[in-house]
Amino acid sequence: MSGDIDPQRNATRPRIARAFAPGSVGNIGVGFDLLGHSIDGVRDIAIVRCIDEPVVRIAAIRGEVEGADTLPLQAERNTAGQALIALRDKLGLAHGFELELEKGIPLGSGLGGSAASCVAALVAANAVLDAPLAREALYDFALDGESVSSGSRHGDNVAPMLLGGVVMATATHMIPLDVPTWLHAVVVHPDQVLETRRARAVLADPYPLHVVVEQSAHLALFLTGLQRGDATLLREGLRDLLVEPRRAPLIPGFAEAKAAALDHDALGASISGAGPSTFAWFASRAQADAAAPAMQAAFASAGYGSRAYVTPVAGPRADVISAGAYA
Repeated sequence: MSGDIDPQRNATRPRIARAFAPGSVGNIGVGFDLLGHSIDGVRDIAIVRCIDEPVVRIAAIRGEVEGADTLPLQAERNTAGQALIALRDKLGLAHGFELELEKGIPLGSGLGGSAASCVAALVAANAVLDAPLAREALYDFALDGESVSSGSRHGDNVAPMLLGGVVMATATHMIPLDVPTWLHAVVVHPDQVLETRRARAVLADPYPLHVVVEQSAHLALFLTGLQRGDATLLREGLRDLLVEPRRAPLIPGFAEAKAAALDHDALGASISGAGPSTFAWFASRAQADAAAPAMQAAFASAGYGSRAYVTPVAGPRADVISAGAYA
C-alpha cells in the first residue's frame, strides 16, 4: 500500500484527528492475559497529524495525571509511538505522524493506561490514512505498542479498548463476548502505584496442576455465565486462584475492599489488570452504586484515598472525537 500524499488528499481525507481510548479491566480475574472489558469514566486522548517527513514524532505529552511529564518522548520507547511505528512499517507509508498525548488514566493504576495511549493513537492515525483499516487490523499494531510497557504481547487491555465491552484476546484474535445489559462494575483506584513488571514478577513460580485445573473450571463457568446471562454461573466462576493470591499482598486495603464488595452482593471481585485498582461485578447499577462507597471506605481504612468508577461492563470502545484539515 502506498502512503504517498497526493495533491487531492486534503479534499478526501482529514490530515489531523483526535481520538480517545477508555480505561479497561484486564484479566477480569479468571482470564489472565486473555480477558478484559472496557470501562466508562476514564480515558486517554491522542492527537495525530499526518506529516510529510517519514517518521513518527511525539510532540507533547500532557495531562493532570501524576508522572505524565516523565513519559518518554522518544517514539520507540513509548507505547503509542511504537504502535505508530509498527503501522508505518507494515503499510510502507511514505508519510509520517506527529503525535500528542493527553493522559487521563493514572500511571501504574491497573486501568490500562499504557494500552489506552497506543489504542487512541492508532484510532486517530487510522482516521488520517488514505485507506483506513478495519478495526481488527489495528490489533497487531496495538500489541506491538503494549509490549513496550509490559515486556510482552498480550491483548487483554488493548482488545476491549478497540472493540468495547468484554473481549477474549489471543495472540491473533479479538473475540467480542456477549454481555448482559444488567451487568455493572465498580472499579476503585486507590492512591497507590504498582508497576506492571513488579506485579508480573510475583507470578514466576510454577503452579500446582490441581490449581490450574480448578481455575480452568472457573473460567468455563464464567464464560458460560456470560453467554447465558446467568448470574449464578458468573458468581461461581469469577474466582481467581492463580494471580490474585500472589498479587493481593502488594495492594494494601485490597482484601478489605473485596470483602466490602462481596458484602454488597457482588458477583465477584478481584484485581484490575496488574493492580492496584480493584473491580467488582454486580447484577444491577443500583447494587454497584451502593457498593462503591463501601469499597472506597475500605481503602481509606488502610490509609489510601481513592476514586471509584461505576460503569456498565459493556463499556465503550475507542473512537474518533474529531478530524479535519491539517493546520
